[in-house]
Amino acid sequence: MEAPIALELQEVTKIFEAAEGEITAVDRCSLATRQGEFVCILGPSGCGKTTLLRIAAGLITPTSGRVLFEGVPTEGPPPGIGMVFQRPVLLPWRTAVDNVLLPLEFLGQDVKHLRPKAVELLKLVGLEGFNRSHPYELSGGMQQRVAISRALIHDPKVLLMDEPFGALDAMTRDTMNLELQRIWLEKKKTVLFVTHSIDEAVFLADRVLIMSKRPGRIIEEIPVGLDRPRKLEDRFTKQFAESALHARGCIYEQT
Repeated sequence: MEAPIALELQEVTKIFEAAEGEITAVDRCSLATRQGEFVCILGPSGCGKTTLLRIAAGLITPTSGRVLFEGVPTEGPPPGIGMVFQRPVLLPWRTAVDNVLLPLEFLGQDVKHLRPKAVELLKLVGLEGFNRSHPYELSGGMQQRVAISRALIHDPKVLLMDEPFGALDAMTRDTMNLELQRIWLEKKKTVLFVTHSIDEAVFLADRVLIMSKRPGRIIEEIPVGLDRPRKLEDRFTKQFAESALHARGCIYEQT
């Protein structure tokens, strides 16, 4: 029996005003993610992936179409959604634990009794013992772990991730892919993950959605049937290669 739909975009279009005229970033995009599912959006640079994710997060209002969270149309950011951006965006004067607690402060909550929860989240992402560290004392991968903890602090049902590992070196990125899979398997969150890495998308996703070049449209859906938990060596299997080749063909057919 299929799980209920957690997040749905229906015929979403976004047109921006620019000096040269109107620019259609995404055009009539529809997608749905089910509870507990890991879905990746993959496409060429500039195709509107980030725009689509920000619309899903309620940070951008679509020109037309609508977003539904648990079947209810949204206006603005739904409280049940967490967001991880391309950069960690940590406040340099705050410790790791205080950066994790920041969203709750914005919500006007008394965070004193919630510090143990922030400490547990830092432990979950492999940062036990770094609670009092400042961003400048952490590597890029460690900073992004803090950002993931911050997105989880209010226990969202859906986690949106916008190329969170794109700025990391290859080895750190592999490590973060494994860590994210572990966290996802433990927390059972619904994840919508944007990337321009074919291997990353196939490694992480239950389904990969392929976007066209701008104006962005979803042109293909690729189910990934690899068993969980996945290991880095799974990237050398025939099944992985076939899924990656399918995705690569969809993208490069457009060039």
